[in-house]
Order: sequence, then C-alpha cells, then structure tokens
Amino acid sequence: MANHKSAKKRISVSEKRRVINKASLSKMKTLTKKVFEADKAGADATYKEAVSYIDKMVAKGRVHRNTAARRKSQLTKHVASLEA
Repeated sequence: MANHKSAKKRISVSEKRRVINKASLSKMKTLTKKVFEADKAGADATYKEAVSYIDKMVAKGRVHRNTAARRKSQLTKHVASLEA
C-alpha cells in the first residue's frame, strides 16, 4: 500500500480513469456492434453515431488514431456493402 500522499492520490486518480476508459471502450464496441446488426435503413443513423463517438475518443486520447481509422474503415465498408 502507498505511504506517500501523492502515491495515494495516484492510486485514486488512476482507478477513476480506468473506470471511465473502460466505459468509453465498452460504449464504442456496443455502437460498432449495433452498426453490424442494423438493417439497411437503420445502419446509416447508427453509423454516423458510431463514427462521431470514435472521433471523440481519439480527441480525448482514449483510443489511438490508427485504431480509430481501422474501426471506421470497417464500419464504412460494411455500410457500403448493405447499400450495394
């Protein structure tokens, strides 16, 4: 266990951030799954929501930009295949 005040604060802060980051990643995965499960009509709306959320995650530094680009690319290809 930590003895210094700063070490105790680090433990507290990192735990809060871990919970927030986990919730954010979970939401991103859920939105991605919704796009893949949606039909042609609903896919566009869920696609826009998912891409917007992924961009916000990159801006906040929770996801690497290349990871975000890969996920958005997969979503885009899927939505395009529905319309073809």
